[in-house]
Amino acid sequence: MLAEFKDFIAKGNVMELAVAVIIAGAFAVIVASLTADLIMPIVGMIFGDVDFSNKYTVLSGAELVTEGMGLEAAREAGANVLAWGAFITSIINFVILAFIIFLLVRYANKAKAKFEAEEEAAAEEPAGPTEIELLTEIRDALKK
Repeated sequence: MLAEFKDFIAKGNVMELAVAVIIAGAFAVIVASLTADLIMPIVGMIFGDVDFSNKYTVLSGAELVTEGMGLEAAREAGANVLAWGAFITSIINFVILAFIIFLLVRYANKAKAKFEAEEEAAAEEPAGPTEIELLTEIRDALKK
């Protein structure tokens, strides 16, 4: 069983998947920063200087929450909150990641189609004479 596991891990696909997961994790941090530091402040400015990351609705424990209390402070105070602002931010993160992945897959598919088309074009070109045909020509030319 251990030998089979080693064979499985040694396959290129598993290693490529591991690298992809590591890169995706790093890329997710970049997208989170893009959303939190660039996009959400602009959205907040459009909607009247609103910080979406601290938008929530108190479901229970309203007596524990004071006016203007941030989301983390409300959670630490013990209030049960519906963090809809953080959810909106997560949706924006997802849409950005999905769009970028779509662009990468689209580019990969175009590159693959171009490569396959070049291979088909090369296969359709006449191969030229075989070795036997060339040797026959040489032999016939020497006979003359």
